[in-house]
Amino acid sequence: MDIKWVDGFKIRVSFDGRSVIISANREGLLALAGQLTDLAKEDTGNHIHYDENNSLEEDSDELIIEKIRYIGKCSLGRMDIPTVRTI
Repeated sequence: MDIKWVDGFKIRVSFDGRSVIISANREGLLALAGQLTDLAKEDTGNHIHYDENNSLEEDSDELIIEKIRYIGKCSLGRMDIPTVRTI
């Protein structure tokens, strides 16, 4: 998959212990939107790996987005969390 960027993009990913926070400027959001659209068209198992060495701002946490076949839900405490199921 060819990863396309929009000139001037800025993206930062952080994890506060409970939530993943993706912060981006307009160009960064447009780039991510295009990349996720392209990933949706790919085969199951394809993924995009983001880190500060290839796309993210310095001191960002790594982020991997993977296309899977099916997500079910299970309940853990008060919140529902996704689980991967193999079909």
